[in-house]
Amino acid sequence: MSDLRVNLCGVELKNPVIPASGTFGFGREFNELYDISILGAVCTKGLTLEPRLGNPVPRIAESRGVILNAVGLQNPGVGHFIEHDLAWLKGKTRVIANVAGRETEEYGTICARLDELVDFVELNISCPNVKCGGMALGVRPENVENVTRIAKSALKRTPLLVKLSPNVENIAENARAAERGGADGISLVNTFTGMVIDIEKRRPLLANNTGGVSGAGIKPIAVRMVYEAAHAVSIPVVGMGGIVTAEDAIEFLMAGATAVEVGTQNFTDALACPKIIDGMEKWCDYHGVERISDLVGAVKMNG
Repeated sequence: MSDLRVNLCGVELKNPVIPASGTFGFGREFNELYDISILGAVCTKGLTLEPRLGNPVPRIAESRGVILNAVGLQNPGVGHFIEHDLAWLKGKTRVIANVAGRETEEYGTICARLDELVDFVELNISCPNVKCGGMALGVRPENVENVTRIAKSALKRTPLLVKLSPNVENIAENARAAERGGADGISLVNTFTGMVIDIEKRRPLLANNTGGVSGAGIKPIAVRMVYEAAHAVSIPVVGMGGIVTAEDAIEFLMAGATAVEVGTQNFTDALACPKIIDGMEKWCDYHGVERISDLVGAVKMNG
């Protein structure tokens, strides 16, 4: 039987499968369907300093092969999470706290509150559907480096992952900027910015007009960006973007990711993550792969 354990920034995960931020809540609802302790980790909803109600509705739209969301980081705030959800979640598996701020200094404040309480912090500097912070910080390399440095300075022991936006000119340069800023790892890709129009009403379907595009349709682009980022830095990479099956997840590992986050597929199939874990183990057993970590960066490019 293949060993599915991976080491992410010095922390051992029992397998490389992690539900992505914003698609799993804090895990309680999914735990009613299966024991979420089987997961490598859980990445929380995006946490802000104060509670957020998010964007007006409608804020979800479907298109072929993808969905668009403009939820706008609705969450109860970091204090509520620490008081009501953290202990329960830590009793299940590793915890990655996804955090978002209105400005660079706020990222540091939130990180300081979470330091040593969670296993990782994932810095959300790339959310495309909020009108503050995120998107502007995640586009320019100098901003990526600056906010990463501020967040890292607030974390004394907790590893920092920086979640990169795909809506950039050069993903490798932004990956290097996060590394220069002190990131212990990076995660990508966050959603692309998109729009769907109701042609009868002649208006965008989303109240926010645009939203983040995710789902199976973005996977080839995400795999390419993970490959480019992984080969630009020496820190670990968590890959995501359109993962539906175990084979999809293995593509990301071969492209250079140490672990993967599964997002939109959780909406389509609430049992997506356990199915992917089981499928990865069966794939490795069939192909004689003793340790799944041996697949990381194993792709052999043509030419």
